[in-house]
Amino acid sequence: MDDTILDLLRRLLNLCRKEFLAVLKDPKSRTILVIPALVQSMLFGYAATYDLNDVPYALLDESRSAASAQLIAKLDGTGVFHRIASVQTEAAMREVIDEQDALLVLRIPRDFERRLYAGQQAPVQLILDGRNSNTAGSASGYINSVIADFNRQWRERHGGSAVPLQVETRAWFNPNMETRWNLMPGLIASLSMLQTLLLTALSVAREREQGTFDQLLVTPMTPAEIMVGKALPPICIGLVQSTLILLVTRFWFHVPMAGSLVTLYAALTLFTVACVGLGLAISAVAASMQQAMLYTFVLVMPLMLLSGLTTPIRNMPEILQTVTWINPLRFAIDMVQRIYLEGVGLAAVWHDMIPLLAIAAVTLPFAAWLFRNRLV
Repeated sequence: MDDTILDLLRRLLNLCRKEFLAVLKDPKSRTILVIPALVQSMLFGYAATYDLNDVPYALLDESRSAASAQLIAKLDGTGVFHRIASVQTEAAMREVIDEQDALLVLRIPRDFERRLYAGQQAPVQLILDGRNSNTAGSASGYINSVIADFNRQWRERHGGSAVPLQVETRAWFNPNMETRWNLMPGLIASLSMLQTLLLTALSVAREREQGTFDQLLVTPMTPAEIMVGKALPPICIGLVQSTLILLVTRFWFHVPMAGSLVTLYAALTLFTVACVGLGLAISAVAASMQQAMLYTFVLVMPLMLLSGLTTPIRNMPEILQTVTWINPLRFAIDMVQRIYLEGVGLAAVWHDMIPLLAIAAVTLPFAAWLFRNRLV
């Protein structure tokens, strides 16, 4: 009985040793075991943060008094808020929010100081960018704590028991500060990206594994034609998936759409083409379907974390903010959210289209070069 158990353990140990050697002897396998875990742990540690350490705001100070200066100094002294503009008109205030230069605008009325000294409640208006409800809500909480400290100091200096300063909060593009109003339009781009990348990455790898790849070599088609033929179906499927998520967002979750469908699909088409370029590059490099799937999933996690969908890019370290410039999902989410929630046209999001065009212009020729060199 003991010999039987020992023989069983010996066989199991030999089998385990063989499997470990098979994995560890391959340099690619060793790299995949170590590098993705390190990269993703660093990304989660730095990029996936809800802490507010950099809140850009604009100021519309119609009072221009000593009391308003005291409030502004207290806000600037937190180390969290930094003023990017002091606007003079409501139109300028709207512009800094629309262009996402500022997360919020603090508006102090003309009679602010007079009301305070008269013992009356002095309201100030806080206008938030509701397209990122989590960040805007956290920033509102910080503002309220600063206001509470201002009220405490004012009562100590000037007496009275009433609350002298009150904040009137208004959120643009998301009046009720519902998280799904920010999240669901972003998912129109991000969820379709997953399917597009995976289908494109598997296209040529599947041909190689099934042995039909050699049949493409004897056809009169050029590598560029093969690449186009491989690219068009994932583009169509990605747009269909975007349509399904759009219908769920609009009719199930009742998130109102302010923009044009033509504008939205033009932006989504450009984004999908950029994703197909990445997928084709993966497909040309991968030797099997298993490798293609592994490369895709290793790539998808950083793309999602560095997209700004759930955590603001401005709170990430500067080096990661620079890396996001090669992430097509970052620009797609910004375009879709602005078109869907704000109703802007392509002229307002041209700065997001240029990086997507650049990514497509680099990845598609690179994929074609990989196809040409793998085919010859």
